[in-house]
Amino acid sequence: MGTRLPVAQHRVVLLGGGYVTLHAYAGLMRHAGRAVRRGEVQVVVISADDAHSFHGFTGEVLAGLLPYERTRTPLAEAMPHAHVILGRATSVDAEHRVVRYELLDEQSGPRRECTLDYDELVVGTGGREPATAVPGLAEHGFTLRAPGDIAVLTERVRLAAARRGLRRHTVLVAGGGMAGVEMAAAVADLGGARVRVELVHSGDAILPELRDHQPRLARRAEQELQRLGVRVRLGVRLARVTEQHAYLSDGTSLPASTVIATIGQRPVQVPGLEMHRDPRGRLVTRPDLSVVDGVWAAGDAACVVHPTSGEPVPANALWAIKGGEHVGRNLARTLRRRPTRPFAYRGLGQAASFGFGRSVSELYGIPFTGWLAWVLRLTFFLRFMPSRRRAAQVVADFARHAAYGRRPAEPAPSVGDLAAARTA
Repeated sequence: MGTRLPVAQHRVVLLGGGYVTLHAYAGLMRHAGRAVRRGEVQVVVISADDAHSFHGFTGEVLAGLLPYERTRTPLAEAMPHAHVILGRATSVDAEHRVVRYELLDEQSGPRRECTLDYDELVVGTGGREPATAVPGLAEHGFTLRAPGDIAVLTERVRLAAARRGLRRHTVLVAGGGMAGVEMAAAVADLGGARVRVELVHSGDAILPELRDHQPRLARRAEQELQRLGVRVRLGVRLARVTEQHAYLSDGTSLPASTVIATIGQRPVQVPGLEMHRDPRGRLVTRPDLSVVDGVWAAGDAACVVHPTSGEPVPANALWAIKGGEHVGRNLARTLRRRPTRPFAYRGLGQAASFGFGRSVSELYGIPFTGWLAWVLRLTFFLRFMPSRRRAAQVVADFARHAAYGRRPAEPAPSVGDLAAARTA
């Protein structure tokens, strides 16, 4: 069974609703927008989520500095000239240029599997934390990348921070990379004395991706965590999670009823392209970011080689954004029967936030700290938000925070409220 869509000369199908898809669409519209608006080129998006989640401000949402809604942009709003299908791709037939997918928006009856032919296909399905790798984590822990994850986790932390009583709520964050450090800082910033935050990392130091090139910034990050009262445990892994405890690889048991996993990621794979994957399951791309003729990939689901180092580029939002933009430009060139161009982006920098006005950042190898680093990070994220209206609202939110401080926590919730936050 196929999806009924208007007839067009060319059809471009984008898988996923993340950075790659949004910026591939934007790149295509910049270079072939007239053909799309005239209906000569049809753009179809297949995504399991009907909105794009902007993860750059996850820490600020978790810390109560921004409302969750600021990070969510409906795909129909972000890509107004695309046909958005709420579904999940189940297989790709690259030889016949057909993608199969399962519809997710039907309220009753079995989910229907549909087929859709394409001229060009972009795989931007991203990655997910390997929750099943740790016993109990999928059932009792929290991740950051699946649809709805951030909303549930934010409500859980907010309710915990608002609780009254002698017993402190313990939050354990697994993973000492950028995401883990920011999440630990955000929870500690919001919870204060009511929340105890434990950060566990398997390596001998946190922020290995920053420490090699910017050791001063890594040390500053450690100082910020100390200021916030975050306890860092090195050389141990999260081994098992239950409803009320976290068990570590050294035998330690911690009474943690909230466990946040930032333990790396695995690509979300769509069957049918197995011969073109690396040992980690990522699609291996050519220099122009094509995988095979008619199939393109970027972001966490792809193995993109850095144009100068020859090593795979990092799995983060910036590289997904730039990869998506490049795919969009090459799609336009392909549709015009012009030769594609190799991916030449070399990187910009990285940053982490530790509360309002407190950050570390690196821009073209130059380190920054404090307010300047925070403003640089904010400016970068605002630049890449898919909605100008929401970006303006973020600025207004921070302005109100600077003038009036963070809004007080909600009244103490009931046990039922906490259960609802976990099962929503």
